[in-house]
Amino acid sequence: MSPQLEDELIRTLSSDGAVSIRVLTSTNLVRDAVNRHETSPTATVALGRALSGGLLLATEAKLGERLQIQVGGDGPLGRILVTADSEGQVRGYVAHPQIDTPLVGPELGVRDAVGFGTLSVERMHPDWKHPYSGIVPIVAGEIAQDLALYLLESEQKPSAVALGIYLGTGGEVEAAAGYLIQALPGAPDSVLADFEARVAATPNPSELVRAGASADELLERLFGDLGHGAIERVAPRFHCPCSPERVRQAATLLGRDELREMVETGEMLEVRCAFCAEVYRMSPDLVASAQLDS
Repeated sequence: MSPQLEDELIRTLSSDGAVSIRVLTSTNLVRDAVNRHETSPTATVALGRALSGGLLLATEAKLGERLQIQVGGDGPLGRILVTADSEGQVRGYVAHPQIDTPLVGPELGVRDAVGFGTLSVERMHPDWKHPYSGIVPIVAGEIAQDLALYLLESEQKPSAVALGIYLGTGGEVEAAAGYLIQALPGAPDSVLADFEARVAATPNPSELVRAGASADELLERLFGDLGHGAIERVAPRFHCPCSPERVRQAATLLGRDELREMVETGEMLEVRCAFCAEVYRMSPDLVASAQLDS
């Protein structure tokens, strides 16, 4: 295993404007997320793929856009929820992070752990009056294929999505990466066929990153001798906006009677953020001030 590079997301267009491509290396942010949630190897793969997929969908150069992906399968992992934005910030969790059903084959298939149900995506932007949302059935349970189905059926964007997590013998994340290739309106069939062949011949992106490949090298491998335009870069990271003040504000929702009882008994209020697993503890004095504010 070669030294780990910084996470990076790059995006560009083919020189003829027929295809857009985003390539992501996300080893560090996936490590951060799964370490916070203390996930099993199975949950690590599922959550890591969902985090990477959320970033690839959120970074379409629409500044200010945020999205939420919810994988609602009936498998033992339960719900997977991810939020990401156009600036490369992402967070997420899996409902049952300790579930450890067997991973299947070299691709670490998690179909049985995810199960079947629905995958939903909600896009939000400050300039929009209403969010855009779409929902599709989970047909693969492997995240990448299901996101590709969503893009095709809900956004009418033919896409190839690859999401890879490479685990070490102890279940640790050694590499995480992915890419999203989309045909733009008017793209000739010959160009699409060429990209399909390149995708089929390209190893899992996490294998390439584990061997030392950068995002730029993955991009060049996918483009080959085809030209592309200027490259835009985003620095992806795991980020959660939770804070002690937000917890204090949330305490006002408990109701006066419950807050009063906590103050009288001197009970500490403990809150764990579902997205980042950060634990906040509020003293009775802070609870009392929250009571007064409610």
